[in-house]
Amino acid sequence: MSGSSTLLPALVVTHRLTTLRQALAERGLDGMLVTKAVNVRWLSGFTGSNGQLAVTADGFVLVTDGRYRQQAADELSAAGCSASVEVTATAVGAVLTAVFATGTSVGFEAADMSVTAHHRLEADLAGRRLVATESLIETLRQIKDEAEMERLRRASAIADASFQAVQPLLHQRPTERRLAAEVDHQMRLRGAEDVSFSTIVGSGPNSALPHARPTDRVIEPGDLVVIDFGAKIDGYGSDMTRTVVAGSEPTADQQRLYEAVLEAQQAGVAAVAAGVSERLIDTTCRDVLARHDLGEAFVHGTGHGIGLEIHEQPILSGRSVGILRSGLVVTVEPGAYLPGFGGVRVEDSVIVTEQGCLPITKSPKGLVPEFDRAPG
Repeated sequence: MSGSSTLLPALVVTHRLTTLRQALAERGLDGMLVTKAVNVRWLSGFTGSNGQLAVTADGFVLVTDGRYRQQAADELSAAGCSASVEVTATAVGAVLTAVFATGTSVGFEAADMSVTAHHRLEADLAGRRLVATESLIETLRQIKDEAEMERLRRASAIADASFQAVQPLLHQRPTERRLAAEVDHQMRLRGAEDVSFSTIVGSGPNSALPHARPTDRVIEPGDLVVIDFGAKIDGYGSDMTRTVVAGSEPTADQQRLYEAVLEAQQAGVAAVAAGVSERLIDTTCRDVLARHDLGEAFVHGTGHGIGLEIHEQPILSGRSVGILRSGLVVTVEPGAYLPGFGGVRVEDSVIVTEQGCLPITKSPKGLVPEFDRAPG
């Protein structure tokens, strides 16, 4: 039953440090203090809640506290990480002073540091030049290696199987909150360590809210129901949205709305390939919806990267300026939302390749749930 029962391939992080050091050298930086938890994890394998990485051209130190002494040693060893571990609760500044030599240029993660923490760092590293960096490691994390992709595939397979398992509940007039809880429960039964994000369930008029929070509203026969959810495996989270009609056949208006969004989503997926502009994916989806007079009903971006965070670079929107590269894993998720009537969103996650893309979310699409058809 579990989608994660087979042993996962090891995540080896050694090459990531080399890549980071190259990026630092290109920016004229002698080192970097990494404080964002997912970036610490990506570089070292360490999953604890308190950890900082001090990186120099020839040094690599993880600073944590006594709770994680054994965990840090075990996780760094499993990931092939060469960092030494300094355990301290009160002398972090002294460790950093020893790692970063006087006169060096030290990068820090500006988006992850409060003003108070920055003042403390300035005091600890007096005599060093502190340089704010933005999205430096996030950019390096965009391209997924095969071990990362396998985790995303496993997470997506769990979500697919869980979606199939909860569909009969739609005939029982559950509340939105009850359906969301069952989705989460089914994913955990199948081996998910957690959900990727708070499961979205919007029914009837609530389906016109792109990020609807599940309520105690009863899902009635004939309601449009938008379900957006994902499973997490070893830190990597999947993302998928399906829209169905609960307990009855769709009306002609519901079917027209759904078919327009599905056409846009399929066109967007078909446009994904290495070398294609990120903006083109967004434009492709919007052009289809505009032809159906639904351009104003599409009120959010078309997609985003997934990985250790559920919203990673790149962002696929009208403001995107990048080019898709092989090895990215992105979502394509156009929607159309009509207040008072309801909304539709269809979302898949795909691996970008030189030839196009490979979907990793495989649940059937259609307004009428397909209870007897297994994902595949």
